[in-house]
Amino acid sequence: MSQDILIKANRVGFTYKSRVGFFKYFKHQALSGVSFELKRGDKLAILGRNGSGKSTLMQILAGIIPPTHGSLEVSAGVKRSLLTLGLGFRKDLTGRDNALLSAMLQGYSRSEALSHMDEIKEFSMLKDFFERPIFTYSSGMRSRLGFATALYTGIDVLLLDEALAVGDATFKKRAREAMNEKLGGNQSLIFVSHSASEVSKFCDTALWLEKGFICASGSVRDVAAQYKVAPAKPMAAPGVGKGMPKA
Repeated sequence: MSQDILIKANRVGFTYKSRVGFFKYFKHQALSGVSFELKRGDKLAILGRNGSGKSTLMQILAGIIPPTHGSLEVSAGVKRSLLTLGLGFRKDLTGRDNALLSAMLQGYSRSEALSHMDEIKEFSMLKDFFERPIFTYSSGMRSRLGFATALYTGIDVLLLDEALAVGDATFKKRAREAMNEKLGGNQSLIFVSHSASEVSKFCDTALWLEKGFICASGSVRDVAAQYKVAPAKPMAAPGVGKGMPKA
């Protein structure tokens, strides 16, 4: 894999079973044949309605669950952070302790992680709540803490799953401004949303997922336009004969 490519999805699929009776199982295919490449500095949007498989794809990209079909290649040393309403935070620990642990899990030494705590506290706008347990937080407060932690700990690939859908208007504005500033360099972004207008502010390219299949890929403007007006109709054989869409 080229050094410029951070993540490469090769016909990634995911199928799971759910029990529907004593001896009966329901098999659901959440993803099928999803392929793309993410290079350093790329800003990729993944558009999709509820049930399209976009959150499943994000968990695979973050390394939380493995694909059941295909493969995911991640370049050695690449740091990924999935921001989805404080995923992985320990509710019994304070915001400071969770931010510290998150930074250390990304490869920072304790002293390096500690050096970012004041920035994270200030940006998250949590004030005294930064020193309180996560179980006292609202969903918006957890999202703010997660966003600030990911933004200030040198992540190579920031995975945003509807992260800007919560919180008050002041923080949303602040988060957008910070993203425009922080994501201007070599940091890569994969931004999942159902809102074409939201992702268009930050991303250059896009994939449109529907029922686990890629419906369209290309520039964020073209894909967003199709997503807004076209009926949900996935390709019959995603990826076949089309080449691999690149971010």
